[in-house]
Amino acid sequence: MPYEFLEEVATADIAFYAWGADLEEVFKAAGDAVINTMIENLDAIVLTETRPFNLEDDALDLLLFNFLQEFVYYKDSELLLLRAQQIQIKEQAAIYHLTATTQGERLDRDRHHQRVDVKAVTLHQFELKKTDTGWSAQVILDI
Repeated sequence: MPYEFLEEVATADIAFYAWGADLEEVFKAAGDAVINTMIENLDAIVLTETRPFNLEDDALDLLLFNFLQEFVYYKDSELLLLRAQQIQIKEQAAIYHLTATTQGERLDRDRHHQRVDVKAVTLHQFELKKTDTGWSAQVILDI
């Protein structure tokens, strides 16, 4: 599990730290952390429905922010719990482009033990940075 929840960072919200060897790994780990905040067992999500994410931004950290907001959007609009399967990030003309394939299923209250409802990803203490071993992100979720 390339993320951990940070109890001392936010008392009324949920904070986590995610990491990966490259951008794609840290984005995937952060996406899983958002979903894991909402349901207890990620392995209970059956990959039956597919949603593509196509995003762009001139700032890499805001690309991650928008990527994570997509998970909250689909949970709210379609009751879909999604997990990133493939992520590709490219830079072209000072714009970062993300293409991702996500898969999952509709929330099933009998199989998906719910934790808390994530309302939004916040920019408070939001950070994406390059490290000696790859990339890391700190995120606070409004619950």
